[in-house]
Formats: sequence, C-alpha cells, structure tokens
Amino acid sequence: MADQSEKPEVFELNNGSMHVKISNFGATILSLSLPDKQGNLADVVLGFDSIEPYVNGAAPFFGCIVGRVANRIKEGKFTLDGTEYTLPINKPPNSLHGGFKGYDKVIWKVAEQKNGENPSITFKYHSDDGEEGYPGDVSVTATYTLTSKTTLRLDMEAVPENKPTPISLAQHTYWNLAGHNSGNVLEHSIQIWGQHITPVDENTVPTGEIKPVKGTPFDFTSEKKIGVSIHEVGLGYDHNYVLDCGEEKSGLKHAVKLKDPASSRVLNLWTNAPGMQFYTGNYVDGVVGKGGAVYGKHAGVCLETQGFPNAINQYNFPSVVVRPGETYKHSMLYEFSVE
Repeated sequence: MADQSEKPEVFELNNGSMHVKISNFGATILSLSLPDKQGNLADVVLGFDSIEPYVNGAAPFFGCIVGRVANRIKEGKFTLDGTEYTLPINKPPNSLHGGFKGYDKVIWKVAEQKNGENPSITFKYHSDDGEEGYPGDVSVTATYTLTSKTTLRLDMEAVPENKPTPISLAQHTYWNLAGHNSGNVLEHSIQIWGQHITPVDENTVPTGEIKPVKGTPFDFTSEKKIGVSIHEVGLGYDHNYVLDCGEEKSGLKHAVKLKDPASSRVLNLWTNAPGMQFYTGNYVDGVVGKGGAVYGKHAGVCLETQGFPNAINQYNFPSVVVRPGETYKHSMLYEFSVE
C-alpha cells in the first residue's frame, strides 16, 4: 500500500520539442504539448490545471493508467483455478477499470527519473492480495520515455508474486489533436488496423462474438472521419477492436492513425496488445477542465490498447491470466507528426 507520507506530485518530461506533464497519482498524463505544422504548440490531452480534481474524483479516467483489469468484467465475477472471485460493482451491473479504487486512484512510487535527450520517468505500484477483490500480490511498473523529438513510449510491466491473476492495463488518455479546448473530435479522421470488433450486450459487455467490421459503421480499415457514421452506433463508439492487420516494427503492431485536419497533427499508435478500446468520450458532459475549457460529449478520443474486455470470462478471447513466474508486458508507442 502507498505510504501515507507520499503525496500527489507533477513531473515533467521535456526534450525541447515535446513537453509532457505526468503525475504519480494514477501514473497520469496531465498534459502533452506539441507543435502543429506552423510550429504553434497546443496541449492535446484533456485534463485539469492542478492535481486536486483528479484526486477528488472529478476526472472520468482522464490520462491515467487503469488496472488491475481494464474495461468491464461481467457482473464483477470470475473463476480462476476453481476459485470464484467477486469484485466491486462500480459501474452497475459490472466491475470497471479495476473497481472503486483502481490503479488510477492510487499514488505510485517514483522509482527512477532520467533527464537528457530521452528523458524518462518510472513509476512503481505494489498491488496487494485481495485489493479490490483481485487475487495475489502484484508489482507493477510503468515507464514513460520521450524516445525521439515527437515520440512518447509507455512500457508497462506487472509481476504476480504468489497467485495467478487476471492483469490487463490500459492508458486512458483522451486525445484531441486540435488542442484540448478546441471542441469535439468528430472532424478528426481515424484509421484502425482492426478488421473485427467484439460486439457488446446492453450492459456494454462483449457477447463473445468476433465480428467483421466490413460494411458496418465500425469499419475504419481505411481512413475516415470519426463523425461520419457515429450517429448509427448509439451514444458513440465504445468498442474493442481486434488488432489483427497492422504491420509490425520492433515487436509492436500499428494499431491506429488519428489525424486532425485543422492543425495537421497526426498520432500513430503502435502496441503489442491484442485489442484496443476506441472510445469517443460519449459520457463526457460539461466537465470544466484546463483554463476553464468546458469538455462536452466527444471532446476527446481514447485509444486504449488492452486485453479484450471480460476476457477472464470468455474462453475464446486471448487469455489475460498471468501466473507467478510470468511477466505481463504491454508497450505503447505514440508517434506524433504533421502531414
């Protein structure tokens, strides 16, 4: 558990062209500023000016790392090696993003900080056996590194110490490449290297089906505007894509390309995770953020690479169970550019 003397702080990674603020509270990205094609800087991450609103629960998972298991677990129940576990139902009727006090709501220890051309910061968190209902002690680390002028890398690892447990971490930043205060992201175009989604029931839990996107409003296999068919999918997109067709480089698959036509800023995201939740901020409703900006519906887009939602209860989904002696590894590479 976190030592009571530790307090939420803000740390900076700056390589001269990209400027990132990150907190040890939830290993949260608070801001990320980068140039457009004219060289104008904008902060492209939704959030707050100070750490207090995050600590006080005002953020709908802005910028944080969620765990022990990202996304929904059906009815907050699962059985592992014959033992049934019950989790808090913090998003009825399911358990969401690790429960009432997931990894996004705890203080992580700062294990290492490096400056220079490729500045980085490493956070560590020790998750106790029984915490939010999950089995076994787990040591978690998350390292954010500026690997080039306009590239941010996140490496997450988790080691179960004494019991098998489901582990699936996700980075929950809401992106708006035109700037956090620029309105909605419906004009952004997106391409997702996923030919299938995992459709959901009325409680947003996957049914177990793996469904082709071709010919549906979920088809982003070629670049198109987020807003084109969004009205056909209820409140908006909040779906897990199967990352099954991206090219690979250095062990990571191309997951998504997001582009804002106004600023020409582009984000290409690479990952080694099997899925990605594409979420268009459907529940964001008048949150007052940085500089008094009011974030409405679709003010940002989340690109949460992850294990498939409710995989612990769906045996045809890639397993999220990690056993003692094994290490969970999840890396994400955010490549920014202008075009």
